[in-house]
Amino acid sequence: MITYEVFSNKGRREVNEDSAGAFEKNGRYCFVLCDGLGGHGMGDAASQCVVETFKTQFDEKKAELKEFLPETFEMAQDFLLAEQMLRNAKTKMKTTAVAMLTDGIKVYIGHIGDSRCYAFGKRKVKYRTLDHSVPQMLVISHEIKETEIRNHPDRSLVLKAMGTKWEDGPEFEIMKEKKLKGTRAFLLCSDGFWELIEEKTMCELLVKSSTVKEWVDGMVDVIWKNGEGKNMDNFSAVAVWNTKE
Repeated sequence: MITYEVFSNKGRREVNEDSAGAFEKNGRYCFVLCDGLGGHGMGDAASQCVVETFKTQFDEKKAELKEFLPETFEMAQDFLLAEQMLRNAKTKMKTTAVAMLTDGIKVYIGHIGDSRCYAFGKRKVKYRTLDHSVPQMLVISHEIKETEIRNHPDRSLVLKAMGTKWEDGPEFEIMKEKKLKGTRAFLLCSDGFWELIEEKTMCELLVKSSTVKEWVDGMVDVIWKNGEGKNMDNFSAVAVWNTKE
């Protein structure tokens, strides 16, 4: 059985440019989270456009599960570029995106930008998406450590996004399909969320929580505490529990 909780807060910013959604149909689930790029303007409109595209496609689509994410990412990109033209906003309306699809047996995950999807076992992170960002590239090239991403001066520099023209084909990344069995929980979240809570704490709270909402509430409390005195970014999450594990 799948249970989930969607959370979004504007932090200490004037506008919440994050958007998130959770959709269920015929035993299938689609979760999506987007973080509009505020520096470009109209990030809230961009993130909403992408989430709405995922919702519409999920409601209407009957194709194979493995085809859904790549097709929908491309459709959302086309829709976003068209909206930029309609709104005379060609230099605006950019967003990250992370999405997860499951039928209760297999799991499909895709992303672009630095919004993440974590997969958890009972007491540890099994895997996560790798950010399309400057500090993540520095980790891959062994110039900095993974633990240095959160405080890196270039942590907000995203290398790939929705709403930016893709010169050499699609720039989103789709993980190889995974089995749901053996995974306790998933967490889709924006950088405003994961930057203020470490993975160790996510795991500790997961073990202590009796419901998915309790897990989210616990993480949110930590984020507010760690963000005290800071100009906190919007922070959002979609938490998913596989209650069979």
